[in-house]
Order: sequence, then C-alpha cells, then structure tokens
Amino acid sequence: MSQFTPSAYTAATTELRSGLALLDQSAARLESALESALSQWWVADALADGLRWCVDRLSELARATATRIRELAQGIAAPLRFYFQADDWTDVVASPASVVAATVAPDALRAPLWWSGDAADRYQQAVAGQSPAAQQMAEVGRTASRSLATCAVAGCAFYLALGWVVAKLVATSIAAIGLLGSAVFSWAGLALVVEQAAVSAALVSAAVAALVATQTAAADAVVEVGAAAGSGTAFPNGVWPRGTA
Repeated sequence: MSQFTPSAYTAATTELRSGLALLDQSAARLESALESALSQWWVADALADGLRWCVDRLSELARATATRIRELAQGIAAPLRFYFQADDWTDVVASPASVVAATVAPDALRAPLWWSGDAADRYQQAVAGQSPAAQQMAEVGRTASRSLATCAVAGCAFYLALGWVVAKLVATSIAAIGLLGSAVFSWAGLALVVEQAAVSAALVSAAVAALVATQTAAADAVVEVGAAAGSGTAFPNGVWPRGTA
C-alpha cells in the first residue's frame, strides 16, 4: 500500500482537526470584524445591510460545513484500521496459506518418491485436494487484503479532501476579516469571498460521492471474497477437503 502510510494519515487527520478549530475561531473573529466595520460613521445603511448579509452567509456556510465534516469525521479511524487489517490478511492468512499450498503440492511430496503400492496411491488421492484448498485460502486472503487496502487509500483521500476544504474556508474567512478591517471594503468584494466559500463547501458533497464510488467497488471485492471462500472446487460441500484415506 504505497499510497498509504500511517504517519502521513495521522498528520493529515491532526491537520483536519486543527483546521476545524481554526474555522470556529475565524467565525467568531468575523463577527467582531463586522461589528467594528459597521461602527464606522461613513458606512451607509445600504452598505451595512450588504456587509451584514455577506457575513451572515459566510458564517452560515462555515458552520454548516464544519458540522457536516465533524459528522463525517466520526469514521476517521477507519482507514488506519483497514490498513493494518489488510496487512493481517496478507501476513496471517495469504502468505502462510501459500506456503502450505506449495508444501503439500503433489510435486513437492517426498514420500511418493520411494513409497508405492495401494497405501501410497490412497495417500496421494487423500492429499490431492489439500494444495488447491490452501491456494484458494491464500486467494481469499489476498482478495480481502486488496479490498481493505482500497478502502484505506480511499478513506485517506477522502479526509485529505475534507482537510483541504476546511483550509480553504479558513483562508476565505481570514480574507473576509481582512476586507472588513480595511478602509476600501465593499459588499461586492465580500460577496465574491462568499461565493468562493460556497464553492469550497460544495466540494464536501463531491468528496462524499467519490468515497461512495470507491467503497462500492470495495463492496464488490467483498462479494468476491465470499465467492472465493465458498468455492465448490477447492472446498467440496463448503468444507475443507478430507486429508485422510
């Protein structure tokens, strides 16, 4: 899983949480900046109304987006779990099963080299299904590992995207605060900032849609795991083949 590293993901999620805290702080600063701007004697009523609308809209977008992202962040630990579980399916299931499959393969058995007769024939017949079953178990492990790895990478990309959205909203709020604190602000300029914030907030839905598409593909892989585990060829009647004569 070259596209996923625990340390990088932990750093990204820490940045996301920090960004949400900054977004909350910037929302409070935005309201203070507005009150300060409106206290200027030369601010006409029409301009004041426009500034108030823009700030209210920006604050609403920031609060709604932060709330939505915090809801989505309830599963923020999942990609790490997927990552480690993917390793487990490889190290604990797929790799050992591959070794077993190679060890009990008919060509690898030593006894038939010097043992012959009815008992030897029965022995070879009895162990014939062991290697295919072990190979199928290895495939189950590999399929599960690939599915979990896909989920881990998708989850990482998802939370990175959310972190980017939060960073953009923080930057937008800071820009709005700067406009309100300048002597050349206008409600039209602030409206442009609000428009940029709305575009950034809408990207949350796009990130969710991308995640859903990836998870749908991962769900298909889970179906493949079930199919592999239920292979009638490798596992007659749904059970491990008998290894005794």
